[in-house]
Amino acid sequence: MNIIYHIDDVDPPTPPGGQTLPLQKKEFLANYPVVKAFLAGSFSGTFSTVLFQPLDLVKTRLQNTPAPFVNGRHGTISMLSIFSNIIQQEHLRGLWRGMTPSLTRCVPGVGLYFSSLDYIKTHYLKECTPTALESVTMGFCARSMSGAILIPITVVKTRFESGVYNYNSVLSALKHIYYTEGFKGMTCGLVPTLFRDAPFSGLYLMFYSQTKQLIPKDLVNSVYACPLHFTCGVTAGILASMVTQPADVLKTKMQLYPNKFNGLWSVMVYVHNNYGVQGYFKGLVPRMLRRTLMAAMAWTVYEQLSKKLGLK
Repeated sequence: MNIIYHIDDVDPPTPPGGQTLPLQKKEFLANYPVVKAFLAGSFSGTFSTVLFQPLDLVKTRLQNTPAPFVNGRHGTISMLSIFSNIIQQEHLRGLWRGMTPSLTRCVPGVGLYFSSLDYIKTHYLKECTPTALESVTMGFCARSMSGAILIPITVVKTRFESGVYNYNSVLSALKHIYYTEGFKGMTCGLVPTLFRDAPFSGLYLMFYSQTKQLIPKDLVNSVYACPLHFTCGVTAGILASMVTQPADVLKTKMQLYPNKFNGLWSVMVYVHNNYGVQGYFKGLVPRMLRRTLMAAMAWTVYEQLSKKLGLK
């Protein structure tokens, strides 16, 4: 039987023997840029998650450690003391505790985030340079979607890192939470998580886009592209982390002790009464370092992969 291919065929049929034509692969990638954005985002998320997991672990431990009393007042616990304590009790590998749920959450989460951004920009902004407000809106919507979908994994990740819970695996943790706490336990801390992630991503994207626009285009396309993208990411991460830190503290408390608090307001009152205003910024330094470096690296890797995959 002779197979006739028309020039205007978008998807030529697969020839006998099941061999897929190279043209089909090229057309698939060309017709589905969202898939390329998801793959690029997932790869960048994997790399940055593994590298900066210790900072996320220390941040969670800091937020869950009661502040000591010094002369009748709350003192502070340093990030370095948490680091040394983990290494002494759990050895060096203890710094990567919670890596599996972190990857389970971050890899598809970052992929969904970048693919959502690409979809929104392609279909609604028509390849125009987004304004500051449009950047905030894009980041807010993209992160809200991935954050809501992956909230059960976020709960497991927080509990793994805290050292309070001893789960054997992500799957066993999800089963235990579902059977003992129900759907409420699977989604506890969703509101502060969205208050943390959505504004962070919106503000981060705005700061990142605006700082990138200050760089001459000839430099952006030069050998200095990577360090310039990384610098823009670091600047954006520092500013966005400071604004969203209180929501991160509340999220951690709610996910670690779901039976202790009735809602967001009760957590706010608890933190204020026990730690004061500074309690809302516990773990700021390690979180700022992690989120800033992780986001900067993720965006840098994403930008470079996007060029290679033809997204830019």
